[in-house]
Amino acid sequence: MMKARYKIIVVSVMMMAIGGCSSDFLDRTPQGQLIDEQLNSTKGVEWLLTGAYGLMNGNRDGTWGNYGSAPSQWLYGDVAGGDAHKGSEAGDQGTMLEIEQHTAIPVNEHLATMYRNYYEGIIRCNTTLRQLKIVQETADEKFSDERATEIEAEAKMLRGHYYFFLWRVFKNIPYIDENVSTANAAKVPNDADILPMIDADFQFAAQNLTDAKPLGDVGRVDGIAAKAYLGKLYLYQGKFAEALVLFKEVIDARPNLESMDFLDNFDINKENGPETIFSAQHAINPNGSGDNANVGDMLAGLQNSPTPMNCCGFFNPSFDLVNAFRVTALGLPMLDGSYRNNPYKSDFGLTGGAKENYEVDKTLALDPRLDYTVGRRGVPYHDWGIFPGDAWLREPASHGPFVSYKRLLDKADFTGNLDNGGNVTALDVQIIRLADVYLMAAECAAETNELAYALTRVNNVRYRAAQLPAKKIGGTNAAAYNVKPYPAFASKQYALDAIRFERRLELALEGHRYFDLVRWGTAKDVLESYSAFEAGFSETFKRLYGGLNFGEKNTMFPIPQEQIDRSGGTLVQNDGY
Repeated sequence: MMKARYKIIVVSVMMMAIGGCSSDFLDRTPQGQLIDEQLNSTKGVEWLLTGAYGLMNGNRDGTWGNYGSAPSQWLYGDVAGGDAHKGSEAGDQGTMLEIEQHTAIPVNEHLATMYRNYYEGIIRCNTTLRQLKIVQETADEKFSDERATEIEAEAKMLRGHYYFFLWRVFKNIPYIDENVSTANAAKVPNDADILPMIDADFQFAAQNLTDAKPLGDVGRVDGIAAKAYLGKLYLYQGKFAEALVLFKEVIDARPNLESMDFLDNFDINKENGPETIFSAQHAINPNGSGDNANVGDMLAGLQNSPTPMNCCGFFNPSFDLVNAFRVTALGLPMLDGSYRNNPYKSDFGLTGGAKENYEVDKTLALDPRLDYTVGRRGVPYHDWGIFPGDAWLREPASHGPFVSYKRLLDKADFTGNLDNGGNVTALDVQIIRLADVYLMAAECAAETNELAYALTRVNNVRYRAAQLPAKKIGGTNAAAYNVKPYPAFASKQYALDAIRFERRLELALEGHRYFDLVRWGTAKDVLESYSAFEAGFSETFKRLYGGLNFGEKNTMFPIPQEQIDRSGGTLVQNDGY
């Protein structure tokens, strides 16, 4: 109930606090404005803070069009990272294809949406902090020192998150805090390193938020989330020892990962469980609309499926990702890239009787996480029935035969969790979950030569994966499922290879891949190799996905031209664009 209450507040009160007002105020205040009397109160500050949470779902201005700012970061993390194709028809959303091909230019609409929406979140955090100071200094009714500090910590945690998401995509961005007036914000240059400021915000949150959720609301940030996020920031900076200390604190504060169910992370009935560290909260509004729901992922619905979720056929897993789930006879990943040899036989490119009579190879040795990450022909898909292949695909010739799995609901959960149009769901998006923390901790441990600790954490993740129930076809397992722990990490490099591969498997299609490749310094080699592999499946694939030339400029995306124009030339474009 607390979660539902919080989500409804985010919809209604946020709009009142930021850009509108309720009918009670219409006689005294023009609609769309709030007077000082309303904001100069503890209630007004709480409204503003709730509005700052409202941008967690990346949705600033309605249901349609916010795909580029999705909290899942599917377009940048997965599509640009080689784990998925943008999907749909080849000509649909061509600006997404530019992001996938790493040819995006400064007028790309999705980059503009990403920039605008997350800076809107920053503005809301800054407004909250400014008004908090005013209330504490001038209002008759003030917050307790404890609550005032807590509000400041929540707002700074959210601001750090919004900046971190923007920094990963654009790198060179202006830093605007509560001391910069709205009138001057457009004139702040993007020539400074903003990571120290993000660090300061996360540190303040980690030091001043308790491990229990403020006010008992599960949707709010807490000290555990702040420590995890600060550790993640350190990881991106190569501060492995400092990050590991924080990750160990987070891990020690939660039950062991092996006691948790992998599937709970994507079950709308099990949200905000012990594996959740930091998530974007979503809900269908009481009127059935989805503005406060999972708007950014709405295009991933399956085209022509026998459910209300029958649009729009985007976000199709790549051949390379599917093959990465193949395992050796020892139940281990093929770290040497041999998973591309004799690749998975789908019905892609088949015609006539061969197409009609296609059957899945049940003898293929696979990690069971594949079938809870990807939908493939002949295998049960949620509780919708056997996935039929082309019948539920938009244009398979241009995006392949696979569909995403994690962010779509079971049929049994449709009622009350889909918007009136059927595309938007109430499913939360996990931005940081405990398995992610385990693998980040393992990476830091490997980098600091704590190989035994790294091994333990990777194997915790793999032990949990081995408990997944087998998908069945006519009472027989849909594959020769096999996941085994690593017996040892013989060297630091082997440990890092294993950890990096495990991140791909465990966190597949959760928005991490491109950013991981960039911070590891492997993006050029991995993505150019991926491009060559994917191009081999058809002439269409060769045209759409082959020939990638990944340069240094492609480790970031261009600053939106509209922002450079708005700044009057104060903002400088990223090199190469």
